[in-house]
Amino acid sequence: MTDRILVPYDGSPPSADALEYALETFPDARVTALYVVPTPDGYEALFENPEDRVPVVDAADDRGRDILDEARGLAADRGADLETEIVTGKPDHEIVDYAAAEDVDTVVLGSHGREGVSRLLLGSVAENVVRRSPIPVVVVR
Repeated sequence: MTDRILVPYDGSPPSADALEYALETFPDARVTALYVVPTPDGYEALFENPEDRVPVVDAADDRGRDILDEARGLAADRGADLETEIVTGKPDHEIVDYAAAEDVDTVVLGSHGREGVSRLLLGSVAENVVRRSPIPVVVVR
């Protein structure tokens, strides 16, 4: 039985498709939409003081909250409740780490997201999540 579903959500059409799939396929599950504020390698080292990061992080968190508000609206239109979370880091790592830490049963994600160049079949984040995840991953195209 699948009780906990994680849907990485970035506001792209594939992530919306994944959310819709999760809500329809697992109507009794607890679904969480996860927005990852992406940080490039070495990002933290650019700032000597943590205070220097605040405006950038706050703006990214605000954007994430707006995107997750859209996800909540999509769920509400289907009569479903949706939990949301925002984390910061490398998207593929954060998705897998969050799923493991929160005892998620299945990850449902879009085949590619808003950022970067998509590959022939899978975006790089989706491919890395599929490769790294110790739990089942459903990729929605």
